[in-house]
Amino acid sequence: MKLSATISKEPDYQDWLALSFIPGLGQRTYLKLLKEFRHPKQIFSAEEKELRSFGLSERLIRDIKGYDWRKEVERELNKLSNLNIKFITYYDCSYPALLKEIYAPPPFLYVKGDLGILSSPMVAIVGSRLASVYGLKATTCLASELSNFGITIVSGLARGIDTAAHQGAIRAGGRTVAVLGCGVDVIYPRENKKLYQRISEIGALISEFHFGTPPEAQNFPIRNRIISGISLGVIVVEAAKRSGSLITARLALEQGREVFAVPGQIDSFRSEGTHKLIKQGAKLVEKVEDVLEEIGQFYDSSKIKTEETVPLNSGEKEIWTLLDTPKYLDELAQTLGRPVGEISSKLMTMEVKGLVKELPGKQYVRKW
Repeated sequence: MKLSATISKEPDYQDWLALSFIPGLGQRTYLKLLKEFRHPKQIFSAEEKELRSFGLSERLIRDIKGYDWRKEVERELNKLSNLNIKFITYYDCSYPALLKEIYAPPPFLYVKGDLGILSSPMVAIVGSRLASVYGLKATTCLASELSNFGITIVSGLARGIDTAAHQGAIRAGGRTVAVLGCGVDVIYPRENKKLYQRISEIGALISEFHFGTPPEAQNFPIRNRIISGISLGVIVVEAAKRSGSLITARLALEQGREVFAVPGQIDSFRSEGTHKLIKQGAKLVEKVEDVLEEIGQFYDSSKIKTEETVPLNSGEKEIWTLLDTPKYLDELAQTLGRPVGEISSKLMTMEVKGLVKELPGKQYVRKW
């Protein structure tokens, strides 16, 4: 449901939150009423007969007119202040423009981190929690390379592909957004505590759920519409036949977003979902250019990394100078007089940074 683009210069957060705590008032009804009354304050002050005309039950009307939501709202407002969390409503200019286009956009968002990042061009990368080494490497490289083109990487902070997507962006010096299926103050999974903190420093964590909301299973399909909704496109890496990532891909299609899929091994259960997407018309992704061809008009080529903007240590610098033309791994090791294992490790790091790419036969060359 698309609402009017009217901007509220001084949104009354209390009213927005209060309406969300009314028992039995689902998000679609919230949006339906908001579309008609423009602001929650007007909904609370509406006559009962007006509310009845929208088909609301008598019980729901009584709760809108008389439910005591003060304790819940006071708790939310205190946490917003104490945790330095931003709260943006549908009418705020910082609300993601693309998200307004989807069916049933969230009336408001909690944001931990940089609000400005939500206006940048974004691409989502999602996939299996039980990712293979291949899947993790492909994800990290894609996230890093997209970051080099000024693209913000979106994912869900889950184990596996999500984690690799966030880390790939960070390692390339890029920015990333995590969309949570729990309260923005809840770290899930716990092993991603450091990643959660780092994202809050260089990007943003966002959620539509109230503070303290646990990561319950039903929340994740709900949040997936935001992952795709704020993004220009969604890249799926390693999705099984019944993967939740396929829900995100379906939502992306419904929202008019580009859908991409990274091919995997033909005998791997992790590839069944991604290969199905490719058969159904998803854009096959082998390299970052496959993504940029579809969203190229949106990325900022001025932000492409150069040797001056990406720091190189002395060992990486030596390798860099030799890779103006493709070189074999053994050839590099022999020229530099270093063990093959050491050179291989440095090349992997440089690949993650988006500096070099691997060619067939263990050859390597500069990305730019």
